[in-house]
Amino acid sequence: MKIEQIYTGCLAQGAYYIESQGEVAIIDPLREVKPYIDRAKKDNAKIKYIFETHFHADFVSGHVTLAKQTGADIVFGPTAKTSFDAVIAEDNQVFKLGDITITALHTPGHTMESTTYLLKDKNGKDYAIFSGDTLFLGDVGRPDLAQKAASMTQEELAGILYESLRTKIMTLADDVIVYPAHGAGSACGKNLSKETVGSIGDQKKTNYALRADMTKEEFIQEVTDGLAPPPKYFPLNVQMNKEGYDDIDVVLERGTQALSPDAFEAAANETEAVMLDVRHQDNFVKGHIPRSIFIGIDGGFAPWVGALIADVKQPILLIAPEGREEETITRLSRVGFDYTIGYLKGGFDAWKAAGKDTDSIKSIPATEFKTLLDTDNIPVFDVRKESEFTAAHIEGASLTSLDFLNSHLSEFPTKENFYVHCAGGYRSVIAASILKSRGIHNLVDVAGGFSAIKDAGIPVTDFVCPSTLK
Repeated sequence: MKIEQIYTGCLAQGAYYIESQGEVAIIDPLREVKPYIDRAKKDNAKIKYIFETHFHADFVSGHVTLAKQTGADIVFGPTAKTSFDAVIAEDNQVFKLGDITITALHTPGHTMESTTYLLKDKNGKDYAIFSGDTLFLGDVGRPDLAQKAASMTQEELAGILYESLRTKIMTLADDVIVYPAHGAGSACGKNLSKETVGSIGDQKKTNYALRADMTKEEFIQEVTDGLAPPPKYFPLNVQMNKEGYDDIDVVLERGTQALSPDAFEAAANETEAVMLDVRHQDNFVKGHIPRSIFIGIDGGFAPWVGALIADVKQPILLIAPEGREEETITRLSRVGFDYTIGYLKGGFDAWKAAGKDTDSIKSIPATEFKTLLDTDNIPVFDVRKESEFTAAHIEGASLTSLDFLNSHLSEFPTKENFYVHCAGGYRSVIAASILKSRGIHNLVDVAGGFSAIKDAGIPVTDFVCPSTLK
């Protein structure tokens, strides 16, 4: 028996490859399926099952394409309804894989079809669970993502999740391994651990939601407290996972159209495509195509695309580092953005060489920012998350979180310069690019963000836990 976790850091997502006696199961595969097929060929094995723990909201799974290319059965849990052929498992249904078995344990609450898969070894001993978004390390799945589809409140779903955890998960032996679908950085929970593999016993000791003496009312309160609104693209990804989608090869063929600067400019003028620049933020600051949006490929790329562009059918024109165009289109497709219609051949350098108009962002070091703060009452806008702002911020700064920037547009000054910062310099450049694309140019980026601000000795307001006050 082989179990391999295939972890994708930019999505904080874990897919799983399980092999026994020449038969393979894949759990929650990513959109690009070639690595799973190649891995099975290396083992001289056949992919028999594709298990989906639920209809994912934060990424588009590769189940449809993988089934088409391998003939494997797609398996969902009870109550799931799909537009393609799938096995809808019954609660406790057993699937044989080589000399091991995988049992579908219906664990609704995150979504109503959510299912945990229990792997038993060749001796019939409970060995591991693949818990999807039902149980994370340090947390459980948020119960608000499916409430519209299920016509239920998040409190009702949380109550169902409480029962699922206590009747299906916590009854398992402490040494059973836990393989979750996500780790820290995912928007599917609020307190996820950086670890990606754990055990039932460890989670009983450390996971707040699995406290033995926890009442259902306490669980509902704690699980639903502090949930930020889910990204707008989540329901669109759910729809794609239910109804199907284009194969990744089709998406790549459409997106990898190399456009000359003239053709790129014409496409931008003739369509409603977003010009998406994925280079490093320092390069974007120095020079970029006017009205283009920056979301760097080497940052939290896919989730920020989903949160800020939102509509997965939005046409996209790409400005990428040379040689990384296909990678970028693939990563866009992971969160359902399939409509890249071409990229700028030769990148931004080719655009400049063609004599096209360019723009830039005024950026200053934190030391210069400190001088300005010391001598004048300047407007400062912090685009970090509310939790980061609460922990520590510049006195007098306004919180305008990047996630909800569009709802803050009226708050920015129209004439005087204002100053924008984040934690390290990535998100503030995203914010600056969006503001400039909307005609707001009187902004100044603080290079290096809050980290550089503290290093420069700028006073900040630190959060003090009430329990420490005398």
